[in-house]
Amino acid sequence: MNQGLQQLIAVVQALKGELGKVIIGQHEVIDRVLVALLTGQHALIEGVPGIGKTLLVRTLAKVVGGRFSRIQFTPDLMPSDITGSNIFNMKENEFVLNPGPIFCNFLLADEINRAPSKTQSALLQAMQERLVTIDRKSYSLPASFTVFATQNPVEFEGTYPLPEAQKDRFMLKITMPPPTREEELALVRRTLGNDAPETVLAGDTVRCVISADDLVTLRRALMTLVVQDEIAAYALEVVRATRSHHAVLLGGGPRASQSLILAARAAAAVAGRDFITPDDIKLMALPVLEHRLILQPDYEIEGLTPAEVIASILQEVTVPR
Repeated sequence: MNQGLQQLIAVVQALKGELGKVIIGQHEVIDRVLVALLTGQHALIEGVPGIGKTLLVRTLAKVVGGRFSRIQFTPDLMPSDITGSNIFNMKENEFVLNPGPIFCNFLLADEINRAPSKTQSALLQAMQERLVTIDRKSYSLPASFTVFATQNPVEFEGTYPLPEAQKDRFMLKITMPPPTREEELALVRRTLGNDAPETVLAGDTVRCVISADDLVTLRRALMTLVVQDEIAAYALEVVRATRSHHAVLLGGGPRASQSLILAARAAAAVAGRDFITPDDIKLMALPVLEHRLILQPDYEIEGLTPAEVIASILQEVTVPR
């Protein structure tokens, strides 16, 4: 294992340790958030209210140095509330940019499905190109710019579905499950004392592990991780199988193929390995593909889920030896 990968794996372990000071349990969720962080891609985090979605992203922003912004999406939110706008400066007799919260390293788009499509689309260029265009002039965002968007799965009143083009920009959909009884009991006990998660995050216990600039260098080290051609072909076949499945109306596109192999490579590093296996592809297939699939209406009415379709595809596609 080369020195760059050793450093990357050491930083990942340190990040897990710091996140674990605030977040109780949710080990798989933390791993997937780190996958998004290492690949420089965006993640959609879904879970019931109060599960800790916002707390997780706030903690991540603290352990990774850089500017953090939060936008609470509401039905009356305007695109300019996200991107900013030019304001006329009477003293200088010219328009000057008043940058919006999108000019940051880590953006938390809280309850993103509460804003209409026009407002959601304000994120598209930033997520794809790391550019923001205001009055026909483009401005660059930091190389480490990452969007973590949250949405509640059970609240339908006052919500809007995400456009397909925008969902495709999210590498992962991370579902936060309810805590186990033991984890929730630990949370209750900590709430009664001085080590409640919010209190710990606000204090000096949680430290910054890596700066945003160093994160970009660390991502380059990930590119040295070995990916065999057979593994890349396996990832491709899994995605292509979604396009021909009888229950799928719209399967994963080329961006899904790219996302799956990149996510699997990062998952291998998060697991402490310098090589990727078919199990890494299987592990990341659900978070990469679930939000991208649109099922045939007949099957959807019968209760079939994208997760079940992905599970069946993984059983059908031949695994490389």
